[in-house]
Formats: sequence, C-alpha cells, structure tokens
Amino acid sequence: MSFISLGLSDYLLTALSDLGYTKPTPIQEKSIPAVLAGHDVLAAAETGSGKTAGFSLPVLQKLQSQPIRARNKVSALVLVPTRELAVQVTDSIVQYARNCPDGVKAVAVYGGVAINPQMQAMRGGCDILVATPGRLIDLVSRNAIQLDAVSVLILDEADRMLGLGFAEELAAIFEHLPEKRQNLLFSATFPDDVRELVQALLVNPVEIDAERESMIPEKLHQRAIEVNKDQRTALLKHLLQHDNWDRVLVFVASQRTADNLEKKLFRSGLKSETLHGGMGQAERNLALEKFKTGKSSILIATDLAARGIDIPELPCVINYDLPRSPADYVHRIGRTARAGEQGQTLAFIDHESDAHFKLIEKRHQIRIPREQIPGFERNTDIPEHILTKKGQAPVKGKRKSKKDKLREAAAAEKRTKHIWAGKP
Repeated sequence: MSFISLGLSDYLLTALSDLGYTKPTPIQEKSIPAVLAGHDVLAAAETGSGKTAGFSLPVLQKLQSQPIRARNKVSALVLVPTRELAVQVTDSIVQYARNCPDGVKAVAVYGGVAINPQMQAMRGGCDILVATPGRLIDLVSRNAIQLDAVSVLILDEADRMLGLGFAEELAAIFEHLPEKRQNLLFSATFPDDVRELVQALLVNPVEIDAERESMIPEKLHQRAIEVNKDQRTALLKHLLQHDNWDRVLVFVASQRTADNLEKKLFRSGLKSETLHGGMGQAERNLALEKFKTGKSSILIATDLAARGIDIPELPCVINYDLPRSPADYVHRIGRTARAGEQGQTLAFIDHESDAHFKLIEKRHQIRIPREQIPGFERNTDIPEHILTKKGQAPVKGKRKSKKDKLREAAAAEKRTKHIWAGKP
C-alpha cells in the first residue's frame, strides 16, 4: 500500500516524499483513513511504529479545510507525557506541514522552562498545540490558552501519562474542552486505567492494533550477556573501548545510577552524556542534541527521559539495568534497527535479574541465547542472598493475587467515579 491510496492530499504526499517516506507503516495504514473519516480512534502503537505521522497527517489535512485560528484559540490539541516528546512531535508536524497551502502554526508548551515565551507564542492562537498536562493547565489558568474551539484531541502515550499520575490533570483539561470533538487515543499498552479513560472519552471508536511483528525490528540482533552485578561497569567499559559503535544508548534504572555511571566512564577516559528527569530542561536539550549530532557517542538514560525520543541511525542499545516492566523492554530495543537499518541490543544479565529476563522473553515470545565475555564470566554459583531472598517487591507484569486484583478493582471504580464523572 502507498500513501496515495490513503486519501492524503498532494501537498502532504510531496512533503512525505521529500522526507524519504516510501510506504506507510501498519499503524499509519489503518489510522489515517479512520481519522480522515472523522471516527474516534483507539490505537495500540509501540514506540517507533510511526504513530506521529499516523495522527498528524490526517489532522493537518482536516484543519486545512476548517481554519479557525483566533486569539488564544487551539484547533487540535496533542497531549504528551514528557517535554522531549512534546518537542519531537511538534518538529515532526512542522516537517509534514511544510507544503500546506494555508500554512500551519504548531506550538509546543511544557514545564521546566520560562512560561512567558510560551504565552507569547500563543498570541493569535495556533492550529496544533502539543502540550504536557501540567504546563497546559498553567497556561489555561492564566487565560493564555482557550480550549473551547478544539475540534480534535489526541492523547499520545496514554499509558505513560496515566502511569505518571496525570489522571487528575487530564480530567481538569477535559472540563475546558467542547463536548463535540474527535478523540484519538494512542497507547502502547492498555492497563485498567487506560480502559477507564477509553470508556469515558471515546465514542464508538475504531480500534487499531498494529501488527505485533512490527514491535521488534526485523534486522535487530539481540544479545544477552551473563555478568556479575559488580562487573557490569567494567564490562561496559570493555565493550565501549573495543566495539566500533558510532553511538550507544545505555539504559539504567535510576537517576543516581546514570550520574554515577557517567562519572566512572569519565575516569576511564570515556566521555558520555546523561538524560534523566532530575536535570534541567536546558541540560536535557543539550545532552540530547550532542548525542543526535554525534558530538557525544554515549548517552546514559532512564526510561522516562528517553520515552518517545527518535534517534536516527542508532547502531546499539545496551540494557545496563533491565526495565521493570516487560513492555518497556520493547520500547528500549525499538530505538535501534529502525526503517530497515541494522541494529544491535545487549542486555546485562546478573543472577538477580535472571528470572526477570526470562519473564521478558516469555511475554514477547523470544529466546535469546546467553553468552559470556572472556574475562567477565558470571559466577556459576548463585549467591546465597538470592536463594534465600523473600518478601521482595513483585516484578511489574507478574501475575497478581486474587486479593490484589480485588483491591485494584475497588480502587479503579473509585477513581472512575471521582475523576471521570461528568466528563464527555
């Protein structure tokens, strides 16, 4: 299938051709016609699946036929969980809209930076506003933005937004939106709180589940390296010094680990950048820009900071720490081997993470042969503290007890009544 067959206008097709897009991804193939037809859409869309084009292309075409830009008004609203994703989505929209005959004004608003420039950017209104919930509420409370003219609402990475505790902020935003509008909800997973949101928000939605094989890139080589926990840093240094990777994205579990690892690599002569939620926005922008442009070859990041970030031609992703959620494993490895390129991922497996990695393999129906690097072999004996460990917090994604399920169901019902009651 080609983009022409999806009903897109010539000015959008020309922009796609200039950007090197040849054929739609599964999520684009299914979502673009549904959005153009005016349906509410519920889409399962993983990172790297092309969902930004899937919702922004048809929205751009619809807005060209109904321009209503006015003071502080917004035609289409895109809600995202992080600052970096807000910038990335807005940049993509600007690229797609380069040939739109009536022009398109797209604005990104997010926290961590001064609010006055964003207030000034909204003078005269905009066609598409990409926002994080907290900053949007701030701007609405200052009358810098009015949402009563929104014709299309898009929630990008809804599962992540709700997982970060944005439910009340979303409810507050919905109060300012007109009841009659088109709603598009994109989420990698559909936990209970997302299902609540679907029931409260969408009307007879078209449900889209992109082909599951698109989740793990076809040309991705996955490796699982067994190593003792206290030798992971030494192994990482060895790999960085002896493998010819132009750029490497290293995932860690916490801000503290990211900062400590950066210091240890620096002492070994390896310059790296970090990306995590504890950094200021200017610092985060600079770190990401250095990595994207090749000025820095190593980026150490947490899941939250790197969620949704697109880094073209990234050859390698290393899981220094495994993600707590099995679903996030696919988000991480999907950063490489994009658009048909070759890519490689490495997961460090110590004795403590052994069982969790087996769960990740089971959930994604994969089996990765274990390997060991000479000089960094993992001990054959399992440490006593692991064999006798009891009462540890359950790994996210493991089967819950009946009591846990009943408790969560009661909490979900309470949230539904208090947060979504009376919402469109």
